[in-house]
Amino acid sequence: DEFEALCFDFGIELDDVTTEKAIIRKEKHLEEDVEADGDDEVIYKIEVAANRYDLLCLEGIARSLRIFTGSEATPIFKIASIPRGSMLQMHVRSQTSQIRPYVVCAVLRGVTFDEVRYNSFIDLQDKLHQNICR
Repeated sequence: DEFEALCFDFGIELDDVTTEKAIIRKEKHLEEDVEADGDDEVIYKIEVAANRYDLLCLEGIARSLRIFTGSEATPIFKIASIPRGSMLQMHVRSQTSQIRPYVVCAVLRGVTFDEVRYNSFIDLQDKLHQNICR
């Protein structure tokens, strides 16, 4: 109830609290007493506004809620001043530009990926692709 109230105050909607097993059970139209495959880990389904791409990942939602509640300061991001000779270039093939007329890239420095962080990063990239790039 407390988390649902926080979501409401922040302007996002907690749609459902469930488990993977419950989702599978519902999809297969199984009774409650029938054992289903899947995990018992709790899953929070949260609906976010279409223009809040920062909320498409767990880390973005967590950071935004911490800032909203005052337990974390708003981050200040800076564009690095890179000498022209040290800049990297992205080359887009002409056949790619016919499919994707716009491309964006970034260089992330000081980021260390372990398997969990890498998978989360790729999931976010996929969600951005599904939302912005359609």
